[in-house]
Amino acid sequence: MELKRITHAENVRLSDSGRAVRILDQSRLPNETVYLELSQAEDLYEAIASLRVRGAPAIGIFAGYALYVLALQSQETQYGPFLEACRRNRDYLNSSRPTAVNLRHMLDRVLAVAESMPCADVPSIQAAMGQAARAIHQEDIAMCTAISEYGLSLVKAGDGILTHCNAGPLATSRYGTGLGPLFLAKERGIPLHAWCDETRPLLQGARLTAYELQQAGIDCTLICDNMASLVMKEGKINACFVGCDRVARNGDTANKIGTSGVAILAKHYGIPFYVLGPSSTIDFTCPDGDHIPIELRDGGELKEKFFSAPVALPQVKCYNPAFDVTDHSLITAIVTEKGICYPPFEQSFAQVFGRPEKEAT
Repeated sequence: MELKRITHAENVRLSDSGRAVRILDQSRLPNETVYLELSQAEDLYEAIASLRVRGAPAIGIFAGYALYVLALQSQETQYGPFLEACRRNRDYLNSSRPTAVNLRHMLDRVLAVAESMPCADVPSIQAAMGQAARAIHQEDIAMCTAISEYGLSLVKAGDGILTHCNAGPLATSRYGTGLGPLFLAKERGIPLHAWCDETRPLLQGARLTAYELQQAGIDCTLICDNMASLVMKEGKINACFVGCDRVARNGDTANKIGTSGVAILAKHYGIPFYVLGPSSTIDFTCPDGDHIPIELRDGGELKEKFFSAPVALPQVKCYNPAFDVTDHSLITAIVTEKGICYPPFEQSFAQVFGRPEKEAT
């Protein structure tokens, strides 16, 4: 019997006024709970770039609302100039982070509403864009629920689950993707134990995943990233659950830096490695992982962030890719709201989503 639903923090939504995007500033967690209401293009851009809002699905929800909020501010009364302003805002917001495909997909989806209404007046177009943005949010809630159901079917009571980065409600809307089965299991009284990689350098596993799980009363243990191999060897891990920021057509998957290392370890120890994410994360125009752009971030995150004093000399060079690509050969299955996709992924995607196995790049 299903137990009482866990209450999750509302991490992104339209403000009460309907003219700003309200977010929980994830850069301040776990020690401070700060909500921001953003309406200016520069602030909306900065919120994505600085990880105040993060997680591919949450970025997509935020982007839809952001483009709508900016459309409301337009002073243009004619269709052509209004549409051009919307396109400029789309391009600007899309440039904030290059890897998460949901950002582009949801911006394009809300913009497409405006592009489809050349004979309508501007207020009607604005209202329709708002409806599209709200629909994205509601659809994500439904998708996360379905993903969690499918993911829960892959484990059993008492299993140990290794997580990397954060793919819970903070990164989505409700339940999450990679963490969704853990929250759903908790509601249903199914005991699972989460082993949370800290996820250097931004510590999303420590600051966000462990925070969410602890708040929900889910049994969890925090480990350093370089402890995963030992925990696997000790037999404490029965499955790995991770989210994703972009999945290529062949199943190669971009996720937070360090994910591919976890997948390699899991392969060595014979542990299933599952990627969980909505179908909007699959980029059918991208043939493989070599074509996924990888965001490079400031090296100061390695030397200074979260430290009371720098841990390396100022002149030491840093290389700080935010993501890596896990080869499809290391992935046991990709779990979506439409079903569980197994290798070979191009054929599996075609069966589940009704898409051709190959699309033009």
